[in-house]
Amino acid sequence: MSRLIYHITSSFEWNAAQTKGEYQPAAFAREQFIHCSYRHQLLTVAHRFYFGQSGLVILVIESSKINSSLIEENLEGGVELYPHLYGVLPIDAVYRAIAFPCNADGSFNLPEELKD
Repeated sequence: MSRLIYHITSSFEWNAAQTKGEYQPAAFAREQFIHCSYRHQLLTVAHRFYFGQSGLVILVIESSKINSSLIEENLEGGVELYPHLYGVLPIDAVYRAIAFPCNADGSFNLPEELKD
């Protein structure tokens, strides 16, 4: 069974990845994994790490199309688990990319496409 996971990135990094055929964020060389979230975690992550940033997209990822290790963990000592991808993300695993603009006050709302 496949599960959708999500990753927030800049439209610049996403556009560059599409020409390379794989996505690897700038922090990948240092961290060796890609931070992902489940849908219910997106706003928490956005407000904590991306508050006030513009030019973002949410990558909707089909986990069954990932060949690298996908591990649920919390590396900051919390109790909530987040999916971490230990490898590069193949472009064909991205089901869609959704624009993720911030509000005038820097906060975020879940895009309509991701609401129940």
